[in-house]
Amino acid sequence: MITSVKHVSIPVKDQDKALKFYTETLGFEVAVDAEFVPGEQRWIELKIPGADTLIVLFTLEGHEERVGTRSNIIFTSDNIAKTYGDLKARGVLFTEDLKEESWGTYATFQDLDGNTFLLSST
Repeated sequence: MITSVKHVSIPVKDQDKALKFYTETLGFEVAVDAEFVPGEQRWIELKIPGADTLIVLFTLEGHEERVGTRSNIIFTSDNIAKTYGDLKARGVLFTEDLKEESWGTYATFQDLDGNTFLLSST
């Protein structure tokens, strides 16, 4: 039986810039940073403190058109108003401000490449 999601991949143009954004701005931690194909490709896995699923900053060859698109990744926060304020203060671009719905509160933000994500209440 399937027991979990190991990782999800976020396509990026520049892994160094993306790594800095995801660690310094969003607060993720490096789990793996290694050459995937020596001298050509790098494999970067990030962990969110307290979470099991890993985030991979990697673009498969031939999938470059996926960089800068809307993802199906939804990040959660136990205090969305604080997280929203903290991320906004760190320069994260929110394309939709906090919005309350019957199912919870959310906001939409982008990374440096224009990949779009939802930040949702738990």
